[in-house]
Amino acid sequence: MKTTIKSFLYVAMSVAVLTSCTGKKDDKKGAGMKDELPIVKVETVSDATVDAVSEYTATVEAFKTNNISSATGNRIKRILVDVGSRVGAGQSVVILDDVSIDQQRMAIDQQRIALANQKRDLERAKELVKIGGGTQQVVDQLQAQYDAQSRAIDASNRSLRNMQENTVLTSPISGVVTARNYDNGDLPAGLPILVIEQQQPLKVIVNVNESDFPKVKKGMPVNVRFDTYENESFSGQVYLVHPTIDPNNRTFQVEVTINNRDNKVHSGMFARVIFNFGSHRSVVLSDRAIQKQTGSGLRYVYTLESNGTVKFREVELGRRLENRYEVVGGVSPGMRVVTSGQSRLTDGAKVQVE
Repeated sequence: MKTTIKSFLYVAMSVAVLTSCTGKKDDKKGAGMKDELPIVKVETVSDATVDAVSEYTATVEAFKTNNISSATGNRIKRILVDVGSRVGAGQSVVILDDVSIDQQRMAIDQQRIALANQKRDLERAKELVKIGGGTQQVVDQLQAQYDAQSRAIDASNRSLRNMQENTVLTSPISGVVTARNYDNGDLPAGLPILVIEQQQPLKVIVNVNESDFPKVKKGMPVNVRFDTYENESFSGQVYLVHPTIDPNNRTFQVEVTINNRDNKVHSGMFARVIFNFGSHRSVVLSDRAIQKQTGSGLRYVYTLESNGTVKFREVELGRRLENRYEVVGGVSPGMRVVTSGQSRLTDGAKVQVE
């Protein structure tokens, strides 16, 4: 009887020990599975006041460009400026040979002598008609010749004035000489002698999206930035809004003038033109939450669901705001988005929140 009781106790203790060991193994296995879940950090989506701005790129141009050329084709006697020279409106910049002026004056003198002779013939013919010794037909012919000669002298005088004006060429604008195509003694042909650009103000022509057409107004202020001057902003103003929209790219042109303070900006520079259309409330997210799908331009985030899993959501981005993005579609305030640990995630995966 004692042997039977001892055997029973031995079996019971063995079962208890085995049960205890098995329980500990199951607990460790469960703990191990929990440890293997991806660990993520999350933030709650919020909204904020965001400036409604649009940024466009363009190339700086001269506000006005003037090509200094000779209408008479006279030989260049002297060029008074060089590339880089600053000139004022009305300043003399080129002197041309004036030999043709003397020739033109001599030609006009000959025309005037001929006109005087025609006038005497005309008066004599009129007197003959009065005394019955001539005909009205001769008078009319001489009158026509006289009138034609008078018009010819007027045309020659205009040519002379044009020659005189083109002997000393002046700049019609204040600006900078950006090209000199000839030297003293050259006979200009084809190209302008000088190119002068007005660089205060300067301008850019921007192709603006059709959606901004109702917002852009003549005279509205804009900011202009240049990669050359990273920490500076230049003031600009809408000078002209073109009234038509290009059907090929759905844009319209806007001319913006730039206040070229200290003459730091030059034509040909790359510019970023920023239009500010006020402000609005919009969803903003940390840039750490935004992921880019490999091989495409798709942007997405993972949101943490109430059951502890994550959900893949495509998002549409607006402006970048330092270390945040404006999000115009895909998430809404109050959602929780993953900001760390996305590399191990798939849609529907269960996660641990750090």
